[in-house]
Amino acid sequence: MLRISLVGLGMAVKPHAQALADLSDRIEIVHAATRSPERAAAFEAATGIGTTTDVDSALTDPSVAAVVLLTPPDTHLALGRIALEAGKHLLVEKPLDSAHDRAEALVALAAEKKRKLGVVLQHRFRDAALRMAEILERGELGTLTSASVTVPWWRPQSYYDEPGRGTLARDGGGVLITQAIHTIDLFRTLAGPVEVLAATASTTPTHTMETEDYASALLRVRGGAPGHLMATTAFYPGLPERIELSGTLGCASLVGDALSVEWMDGRREDIAAGDAGGGGADPMAFSSEPHRRVIADFVSAVEEDREPGASGASALQTHRLIAQILAKAGDAAH
Repeated sequence: MLRISLVGLGMAVKPHAQALADLSDRIEIVHAATRSPERAAAFEAATGIGTTTDVDSALTDPSVAAVVLLTPPDTHLALGRIALEAGKHLLVEKPLDSAHDRAEALVALAAEKKRKLGVVLQHRFRDAALRMAEILERGELGTLTSASVTVPWWRPQSYYDEPGRGTLARDGGGVLITQAIHTIDLFRTLAGPVEVLAATASTTPTHTMETEDYASALLRVRGGAPGHLMATTAFYPGLPERIELSGTLGCASLVGDALSVEWMDGRREDIAAGDAGGGGADPMAFSSEPHRRVIADFVSAVEEDREPGASGASALQTHRLIAQILAKAGDAAH
């Protein structure tokens, strides 16, 4: 049994709580911590799990081996440092941190302390995504000829009216780092390495917010193939995200968590969609199963002394890609 502290009991905790319950034969929740008495009471009432507002003790308890950190992005380095310096392994909700330099520092600190650092990038663990990765690894699409990633999501203004939402200070950015990061991360692992050739980012008239709710980019992916990206939270009422890869032997489309592959020799393979969701007004409308797989993989990584499937170092590559898109967009604006 891996003894953990669950730190942060806000909106993101729901799928984690279900996933942890499903893994109760492998994980013991020693602390469920938040500085908010109201959130502590609500979580305890919903789950029956005892809570505490003593976050520092939850991060440093000698009997705890790992911390699952679900607090806002701007707190990840500060709280993660306390846990890592106390010798804990760390699984952190995306993104690594709200600021790129702090994300880099968190990954470097985990390496220095020789602790496992995982990131909750659960799209990599969906059935269709795992199968698509297998097809590409085996070269079954041949050489890539083009690639695209589209995230046509929707968030109402009320979502951004919540304190801190869509701000640089708390979230570190808008649609790219907060919503589209999951799909961009999966796209990068499937089609990367990715180079950004040109980009634009803006806030549409749909929203009043500090950061971007629309971004697009021209890309170069593995083997020099052309690609493009579009991500927005201003596409009402929200559609499933799409990753489409074309190769010399066939094409694959990943739409939400549904996969369709057609080969030029006439073969076809389909994996039906589950209830991926999350693209509309309710950002938590999705299954907890991919979260369970992320957490189970993290536990196995600790037990087997290997890197998690979605490691901090791997997630950092996605952060760098997002930073490149925004940098190119800034260059274009000037």
